[in-house]
Amino acid sequence: MSDPWLLVLDAGTTSTRAMLYAGDGRVGGMAQRALTQHYPQPGWVEHDAEEILAATLACAHEMVAQAGGADRIAGIGITNQRETVIAWDRRTGKPIHRAIVWQDRRTAAFCADLVAQGHEAEVQARTGLLLDPYFSAGKMRWLLDNVAQARDLGPDLAFGTVETWLVWHLTGGLHVTDATNASRTSLMALADAGWDTGLCALFGVPLAALPAIVDCAGRLGETAPRLFGQPIPITGLAGDQQAATIGQGCLAPGEAKATLGTGAFVLANMGARVPHSGHRLLGTVLCSIGGQRTYALEGAIFAAGSAVQWLRDNLGLIGSAPESETLARSVPDAGGVVFVPALAGLGAPHWRPDARAVLSGMTFATTRAHIVRAALEAMAHQCHDLQTAFAADGAPWALLRIDGGMSGNDWVAQDLADVLNVPCERPADVETTARGAAMLAAVGAGLHADLAAAAGAMRAAPARFEPRMDAALRLARLAAWHAALPAAG
Repeated sequence: MSDPWLLVLDAGTTSTRAMLYAGDGRVGGMAQRALTQHYPQPGWVEHDAEEILAATLACAHEMVAQAGGADRIAGIGITNQRETVIAWDRRTGKPIHRAIVWQDRRTAAFCADLVAQGHEAEVQARTGLLLDPYFSAGKMRWLLDNVAQARDLGPDLAFGTVETWLVWHLTGGLHVTDATNASRTSLMALADAGWDTGLCALFGVPLAALPAIVDCAGRLGETAPRLFGQPIPITGLAGDQQAATIGQGCLAPGEAKATLGTGAFVLANMGARVPHSGHRLLGTVLCSIGGQRTYALEGAIFAAGSAVQWLRDNLGLIGSAPESETLARSVPDAGGVVFVPALAGLGAPHWRPDARAVLSGMTFATTRAHIVRAALEAMAHQCHDLQTAFAADGAPWALLRIDGGMSGNDWVAQDLADVLNVPCERPADVETTARGAAMLAAVGAGLHADLAAAAGAMRAAPARFEPRMDAALRLARLAAWHAALPAAG
């Protein structure tokens, strides 16, 4: 019989999918479903939790059939959009509200109040996170304050991020989260193994509603027999950005990657040392295996591929995302146009949740090509702001490994190398989030002894982009960007 497969469930922001990986990294198949985005008010972003579940299960069933049945799958790895919160009734498994998505800004005033009360320094010191609507705890508090059923359920209330929701339904009621996702809630101290009672009290989140925190690899649970005909072990769990970091093989301290997806996320491996940023970056758990944690320093950009999607869907400036590369190449520069894509506020290192997008420098000579090019240039500008902060925190980039859908744009990849003035490497398979989840699942299922062995067998070969921009042009681009930033508010 041929070697077994690993089944990866990748529950992202705009879609969910299932993929099959072999132990040597070969991809055996993929099924994908789009997710509906709900925008009930400006700054609010929601998903239907039952749609996430149904779409993920449909994709999983396709891949189990393609593998030849459940007995052909050694383990399941799950990776997910982080910080998104779902609340449900333990008795029924039914959600009591739409999922509040990581991009959602409805808790900005609540977070600002906590900052005004002087809590941010303590929260950052304990969790590695800032007080921002991005993180999960404020979303949980909002649900308790605004959804009567959340309060009325008492001990039957369950909170979870997306991987917790999926595991609950895959297993028939196992309530767990992995350490990477737990580290994004503002409710877990980085140096501790469990939830922090003081932080739960600060945010007003009942400890009883939270899942148990587990490792990222191992036999973490198994699917209910009715789902796929027989149980399949769940052997890997990680938030999407941590999974991508592992998928890129950033396993040694100092190695860094940038995932250019809906948002853009840079993580640098910091080893066993709990990171503390003095420049408004985030400390986070990179992975936890055998109770041993590896940490990372992180910078989050809220609008990357979503800005290109906005150009297409809201403004009609492009017909498809690949057209953006053609338009960017059709003009020699952005014609003086600068785009600050604060469509959901500004993330690191600025952390301005109320900032709004700015398009400046236009004249009668401006064309849609200039605007589209300016939107793509904003990716490198935002990453340069992060690069400066990482270097100031003692984690300079000698090389940046890039992945995610937007990195498939050769123009963007080269512009990043040019503006950052460091080489950028892009693997042949840019879907490193799913690959990283497969690597964790492979370790958890015993197919590889550790992540180093998994990376050696399963990583995809990279293409390399070397910096070649004139220094004066680089400085002029960055000066125009910094001049435009204050107008975002």
